[in-house]
Amino acid sequence: MNTEINSNATGVKRPFKLEEIWRIRTRLEIKNNLMQLVLLNLAIDSKLRSCDLLSLRVRDVATTDHIFERVQWTQKKTGTEVQFEITPRTQQSISRWVQNKVLQPNDYLFFSLRRANQPISYSYYSSIIRNWAVQLGLDSDLYGTHSMRRTKATLVSKFQEKPIVSSTRSLFLLPLFQFDSRS
Repeated sequence: MNTEINSNATGVKRPFKLEEIWRIRTRLEIKNNLMQLVLLNLAIDSKLRSCDLLSLRVRDVATTDHIFERVQWTQKKTGTEVQFEITPRTQQSISRWVQNKVLQPNDYLFFSLRRANQPISYSYYSSIIRNWAVQLGLDSDLYGTHSMRRTKATLVSKFQEKPIVSSTRSLFLLPLFQFDSRS
């Protein structure tokens, strides 16, 4: 029997811990990497699958002068309509990103630099997350796009003695900033 561990771990990816999220956020803010900061913040706030997150356009989260506090979205995989809150921290990062890049309502929020009028690819998004894990000294094989989707749910359950959430769908409405002691 081969006892060697597979270097490309498959299966359930780990969520990031609150401390790790803060470390990633701090690094992105220091580097002024607005796109990745928005990607991190919105991935956590929304809990959307990567296919939905990457297909967001500016008009889905903002008007010309206002970032929405709450967004209604129909998931591609299930066709289920979900709502999620955009926390003030995320609203601020989206606003800075949209203004900095002079994005128009029809533009993808996470636009590709290589392909015209396309969002960043799933593989690029995945590599960004794996890079965050490496920068934190974590095993990048244990983290992926689904880590972002699981992070908020994990944080909610850790801060609740008796979870008030009866379904995963309800988690879309719980803002992360209630656990944010640094705001």
